[in-house]
Amino acid sequence: MASLVTRLVLAMVVIAGTLMFGNVRVSAQCGGSIPRLVAQCSQFVKKEGPKIPPSPGCCSAVKAADVPCVCTLVTPAIEKVISMEKVVYVARTCGVTVKPGTKCGSYTVPPKRLI
Repeated sequence: MASLVTRLVLAMVVIAGTLMFGNVRVSAQCGGSIPRLVAQCSQFVKKEGPKIPPSPGCCSAVKAADVPCVCTLVTPAIEKVISMEKVVYVARTCGVTVKPGTKCGSYTVPPKRLI
């Protein structure tokens, strides 16, 4: 389950980064899930703006993504445009378990807040 969560988070980050930078090589990796993640989820994980609940299309893309693979592709450049906190929020809102301590790029997932 932890690897699925890691994959989801990474997939979202890489997809958003791919949209921002247009890297075709990266978009072909991770089973081709990155283009779908970028198309469906980028608006929900950008650094600017408030947290917005993801769309059903985004959740579908997140649940189908090879998240551990995507997380391995997260670079400092991607982290400049993508909010890793929002990535975790989107994954959790979509019903994907994201375990504390999971690494995605340089980001370490904190414990879930109980508010």
